[in-house]
Amino acid sequence: MTAVELGRLEPVSPREVWAHEAIAFTPWLLENSDRLAEALGIDLEITGREHRVGSFAVDLIGRDLTNDSVLLIENQLAATDHSHLGQLLTYAAGTGARTIVWIATEFREEHRQALDWLNQQTDEDTLFFGVELQVLRIGDSPPAPMFRLAAQPNDWQKHVRTVARAERASNKAEAYHAFWSRYL
Repeated sequence: MTAVELGRLEPVSPREVWAHEAIAFTPWLLENSDRLAEALGIDLEITGREHRVGSFAVDLIGRDLTNDSVLLIENQLAATDHSHLGQLLTYAAGTGARTIVWIATEFREEHRQALDWLNQQTDEDTLFFGVELQVLRIGDSPPAPMFRLAAQPNDWQKHVRTVARAERASNKAEAYHAFWSRYL
């Protein structure tokens, strides 16, 4: 039996590949958005970078073609922090985004939980994604980015909540109709 020679995956610091987030990583992501789309499981189109939101600027903006809504991406070549979480929410409010993506090299548990909570509290059309960026190589191969979902919407849970809300609204409408029918 012949032994198969296999390589070993080795982590590479994202800063070795992209020295600066805004100058190097954001433009790369703009040109390679298909890689992010594949990880998210959605069709997307990025239409601009450093899009103004008041006196601030979101890293990337575009469309989630899956649900025809505004998509925004905030990225950082570091672990998540409160500052970027605040930016994410500010940009979402300022753009009316329905698909919100936060990319970081590491998701702190508290920030992952915050995204999970946002997914639980919002309607089924609002989607929060947390994406961990890793860079790997095998031997002397070129480095390869890998996107891993750290947080994502729970569509089933959102769908159940929306159906329950609709049923409550329907029951309420029936009660109103019965009440007012007696007087009409």
